[in-house]
Amino acid sequence: MPRRTSLGDAHCAIAQALDVVGDWWTLLIVRDTARGVHRFDALQSELGLSRKVLAERLRLLVDADVLARVPYQDRPPRHEYRLTPRGRALLPVLIALQDWGDTWVLGDGEMTATATTESSREARRVHELLGTRVPELRLLADDGTPSDPVADAAYTVLYCFPGAYARKDAYPPGWAMIPGARGCTLESCTYRDRLAEFAAAGAAVRGVSTQRPDEQRAFATKEGLRFPLLSDADLALAAALRLPTFRAAGVSRLKRLTLVVDAERMVRHVQYPVTDITASVDEALEVVDRLSRERS
Repeated sequence: MPRRTSLGDAHCAIAQALDVVGDWWTLLIVRDTARGVHRFDALQSELGLSRKVLAERLRLLVDADVLARVPYQDRPPRHEYRLTPRGRALLPVLIALQDWGDTWVLGDGEMTATATTESSREARRVHELLGTRVPELRLLADDGTPSDPVADAAYTVLYCFPGAYARKDAYPPGWAMIPGARGCTLESCTYRDRLAEFAAAGAAVRGVSTQRPDEQRAFATKEGLRFPLLSDADLALAAALRLPTFRAAGVSRLKRLTLVVDAERMVRHVQYPVTDITASVDEALEVVDRLSRERS
């Protein structure tokens, strides 16, 4: 791919960054590798571009240390492409672009913590997760240890929430005025109170937000939660599943949604938007009960 001339922008970080990832295809390659698409043929199938163009873009990203070529087969030699630490540092950029697109291109410019309607293009994108796999990744649990968001159980209920705090004065300014933001404490406590029912159905419960682990730990301790809260502060899960976000107090926050995932990491049920907290917990329990009966 021909390189652009930076002209007078040798010291402009924006121009220099765009020299690496300013092409349409390069950011889409980063997007798909974050989603767990690592092999050349799979990337070509997902993106629909020519082998020549894909090879050029991959070479550029490897040279820039955004991707690493990792061997997965010796005879014949085969490689796949994995994000490096430099590449993973681009995930907040992808999420910011997605958030802008959801709000200003696909939406009406209103900041919300949930979809406005089930028929919105944002909601349709989330529901397209049904039947897809959650890539293998690690999030920090509230005790600071790396943890797989998919539990070692027949089913995992992953409920994503904007944010919950141990102290009321810790919430961002204007939090209650953001449509859909309120209700995180009620959601976590409802799952806490019905945890035994989920366990009886063979399901584990995991809460996910973009808060720091120490914030989650303080909240979990205060409310006596008996299941892990996982931190997606680095936006790895959000980027992997293209989960919708919004920004409040300078932080990208997950919009409220719930996924039911089986032991093979397959998404079996999607709830989005979630507007009735207790009804959404009821629905998640009904789903895992039904799935468990079908397995028997």
